[in-house]
Amino acid sequence: MNQALRTGLIVVAAIVAIGLYASVFIVGQMQQALVLQFGRVRAVLNSTAEDKPGLYFKIPFAETVVTFDKRVLDLDLPVQTILTADRQNLEVDAFARYRILDPLRFYQSVGNTGLANQRLQSFTNSSLRSVLARSTRDAIVKSERGQLMHNIQEDVNRQAKALGIEIVDLRMTRVDLPAQNSAAVYRRMKTEREREAADIRANGDQIAATIRAKADREVTVIVAEATQKSEQLRGQGDADKNRILAEAFGKDPDFFAFYRSMQAYDTGLRGSDTRLVISPNTDFFRYFSDPQGRNVPASANRPAQQEPAATGSTGAAR
Repeated sequence: MNQALRTGLIVVAAIVAIGLYASVFIVGQMQQALVLQFGRVRAVLNSTAEDKPGLYFKIPFAETVVTFDKRVLDLDLPVQTILTADRQNLEVDAFARYRILDPLRFYQSVGNTGLANQRLQSFTNSSLRSVLARSTRDAIVKSERGQLMHNIQEDVNRQAKALGIEIVDLRMTRVDLPAQNSAAVYRRMKTEREREAADIRANGDQIAATIRAKADREVTVIVAEATQKSEQLRGQGDADKNRILAEAFGKDPDFFAFYRSMQAYDTGLRGSDTRLVISPNTDFFRYFSDPQGRNVPASANRPAQQEPAATGSTGAAR
């Protein structure tokens, strides 16, 4: 085989290989494809249950293949401020999940995923503002949140159907007050809690004052009753003392006079700086001269002896 023939065969094989490569394509399990013949859609592959992924053929250089993702796609929405029905500004952060349901309509309306995301974002933002503007803050945050998201998803789906798109899920991830409103709400909450704390302290002080006053009154009553009882006991003791002394004096007046004189001696003649100026013949010293105290008969029957008068301190007359 000469060189020219060999070269010709190589060229033919290369042309066949290139033609074969240009005439086959693969549609993956997670893909759906459109076969375009000079811009006109000739076939839609793997878009329904009847279509199967795998190897397909096309006319080289006359037909092109456009593939789209068959999986669920993400759409992250920017945070936007919405005015509710009760005139409250809320910052809403949401996201959506969608899939291409009709690749032919998708290709004819938007053509690619980037433009589809822009259109869906416009639909979703418009629906969020429309639905949430008719609801109150409490309904959006708590009571009707699930139903509101369902309404928004249905509204977006009606608009996205023209694009060949189906919204699988739509959620509000965060619904919050704007930063300046949150600060004001926190300040108001703090003020309310401080007022409640002040009320509780005031009530506690009032209860404490009532308890303290009651305790003070009870203490005063107890002390007064105890003082009264002590005075009664003291008076009773003094009465018993006087009665005993009177009975003792009546039984032996001489011994009583002697005993009182001994008490007077013990009190008046103790060692001190006091000087007594008394005559030795006075009634006070009668037991010094006579143990029976009879040197002054006139004073023997008196119940108590006259105690001696005491001068001042060391400066008294001697």
